[in-house]
Amino acid sequence: MASAPSVLGELGAAAEALLPDLVALRRRVHAEPELGLELPRTRQAVLEALDGLALEIATGGSTGAVVATLRGARPGRTLLLRADMDALPVEEETGLPFASRQPGRMHACGHDAHLAMLVGAARILERRREDLAGTVKLLFQPGEEGHGGARILIEEGLLESEPAVQAAFAIHVNPILPAGVVATRPGPLLAATDVFAVEVRGRGGHASMPHDAVDPIPVACEIVGALQSLVTRRVDAFDPVVLSVTKIEAGTTHNVIPETARLLGTTRAVSERARQEVRRGIERVVAGICAAHDTDARVQIFPGYPVTVNDPDFAGFVSGVAAEVVGPARVAPMKAPIMGAEDFSYILERVPGAMVFLGVRPAQGPAEPIHSNRMILNEDAMSAGAALHAAVALRYLAPGRAEPATPSSRS
Repeated sequence: MASAPSVLGELGAAAEALLPDLVALRRRVHAEPELGLELPRTRQAVLEALDGLALEIATGGSTGAVVATLRGARPGRTLLLRADMDALPVEEETGLPFASRQPGRMHACGHDAHLAMLVGAARILERRREDLAGTVKLLFQPGEEGHGGARILIEEGLLESEPAVQAAFAIHVNPILPAGVVATRPGPLLAATDVFAVEVRGRGGHASMPHDAVDPIPVACEIVGALQSLVTRRVDAFDPVVLSVTKIEAGTTHNVIPETARLLGTTRAVSERARQEVRRGIERVVAGICAAHDTDARVQIFPGYPVTVNDPDFAGFVSGVAAEVVGPARVAPMKAPIMGAEDFSYILERVPGAMVFLGVRPAQGPAEPIHSNRMILNEDAMSAGAALHAAVALRYLAPGRAEPATPSSRS
C-alpha cells in the first residue's frame, strides 16, 4: 500500500490530459439531449467514447443503459461506478454555442458532465488494470429524471449478475459549489420524494348565487394554507419535511362556480418515518376541511424515490480519497441533506456506497442552480470528477485492502 498515495496523486494529471476529449463528449451530448429511458444518440456517443478499451460492454434490456465491465489483474470485489445520462424537459436559454438543438429539452442537471467524467475514469482505470484486485462496473444509466431507471436495472439483475456488486459510488455536479470542491455527508444525503394530487368536489352554480352551490375553490385554498401549518406544527423540525403545492386548477369562466378544484404538489422527507407521517397528514387535513365545508375529496399519493442514504463507513472512505485527489481544503463536509431526490437511492438501499457533490461553479457570471434553463457549469472541474471516480475504484480494489463491515440493515 505504500505506493497508493503516489498512484492517486498521478490521477489528476491523467484526467487533465483527457479533459479536451471529455469536454468534446459533454458538448456533443449537451447539444442533443434525450429524455427518459431510451437515449439512442446519447448511448451511441458513450459507446464510441469507450470503443477500443478492454471493457466488456453490455446493452439491452428494457432501457438504453450501457454497462461496461473492467476486470482487474487479480480477483476481488466489485465496485459499481454510476453516471446518469438523461436530460430534462426544459427550454435552454444559456446562449452557449453548443446549446440544445432539441426544442424543450436541456441537460439542466449536469448528466452530460456525469457521463463524460465516467468515460474519463474508464480510460484511466483501463490503463491501470494491474492495480485492481477486483472488477469495476461502469453504469451509464438512463431515466433518472423521474423514470426510476436505477430501479428497473436492479430488477433486471444489475447488482446480482456476475460479478455481483459489493459497493457503489456516484458523483453529482453542483453549479453553486466552487469548482473542484467535493461535498458529502454520512447518512441521509438527499430526500425521499412523493407527489400528491387532491380533487375537491363541490356543486356547481352561478357565481352570483354561491349559496345555491358548494364552491370548491375556497375549500382548496384553505387546504393549501392548512398543509403549510401541517409542516410547521405537526412535523419535527429536526426531521424535516418540505411540502409545496405547485398547481391549482379550477373553473372555466368568470361567472360559473365549478364542480371541482384540483391541487398538485410534492413532499420531501429525509426519513421514512417523516415521509409516512406527512402522507397521513395530507389525507387527514383534506378530509377534515372538506367535511367542514360539505365537500368531498379524493387524495392520491404517488410514491417517488426513497431517501438517498450514504453508508457512513463508505462516505468516510470516499472523503479520505477525495482529500488525496483534490486536497483536504477542497473537501467540504455537509451539515444537512439536500431536499432534492435521486434514484441512486435504490442502489444504496441494496449495497453500501455513497454519492458526492462536485462543485462546477462557472469561473465568470452568475451561478444558476441545477434544473435552471440558464445553468452553466465549469467544464474544467470534470477532470476532478474523472480522477475521483478512478481514485475511489483504485483504493477500494487495492490489493490487500481490508474488507469493510457491511451494515446488517441491508439485505
